[in-house]
Amino acid sequence: MALTAELKTKLINDYKRDDKDSGSPQVQVALLTERINQLTEHLREHKHDFASRRGLLMMVSKRNRLLRYLQRKDRQAYLDLIARLGLRK
Repeated sequence: MALTAELKTKLINDYKRDDKDSGSPQVQVALLTERINQLTEHLREHKHDFASRRGLLMMVSKRNRLLRYLQRKDRQAYLDLIARLGLRK
């Protein structure tokens, strides 16, 4: 269920703003989105895994807070990010 090191490195490289960036809101949202997608697939198969469901809800809330922060601070970066990730249809 956890992200592999290769996948995490690829996501960081795709969404980083500069060479030393690994913790910007864009990177954090991209990593959370990937984990949310993986956990959603897990929960489709294991419907009674309520502990994982709670973790999923916490991740979705954290992603939502990061997106609201990014929307306040840099509107264009927010719009670019949600378009790339396919969020908020």
